[in-house]
Amino acid sequence: MADTGSRDDPYSSFRFKVSIDGIAVAGFSEVGGLTSETDVIEYRNGDETNTVRKLPGLRKYTNISFKRGYTKSADLWKWRKTVVDGKTERKSGSIVLMDEAGNDALVWEFAAAWPTKWEGPAMNAKNNEVAIESMEIAVESLILKE
Repeated sequence: MADTGSRDDPYSSFRFKVSIDGIAVAGFSEVGGLTSETDVIEYRNGDETNTVRKLPGLRKYTNISFKRGYTKSADLWKWRKTVVDGKTERKSGSIVLMDEAGNDALVWEFAAAWPTKWEGPAMNAKNNEVAIESMEIAVESLILKE
C-alpha cells in the first residue's frame, strides 16, 4: 500500500524575485553566488602532540551575480557608475525564492552591497537571442531569513 502522507517537494529554481533598495528592476533571468564561508584557522597548543585545532576565522560572502534581459532602464548602470565615479552607493536587498503558488518560500537578505562589475549585452546579427545585461555585486552579509 502506498504512503499517502504529506510530501515535501523541493522548490523550483526558476520562480524568484530580486529587490534592491532604490532601484526599480525588472525580473532577472538568473541569480548566482549565494555563498557563505568561514576561513579555518589552524592552531596548535605547544603541549599537545601532533594535534591541530581548527578554529573559525573570518566570514566571507562571494559576489552575487545577476542576469536579465536588457531594457531601456539604466538603473543598474547608474548604480555601477557611482563606483566608477568614486562615490560608491551601498545598498541592501533580497532574493526571494517562491513556491508553486507564488508565495515567498525562502528569503536571502544581503547588505552593504555595491556593484563590482557590469557587463553589457553581446551582440550577434546571426542569432535572435535576447540581449543580456549582467552585474556582480560585493556584499558584506548574506542571511537566510527563517
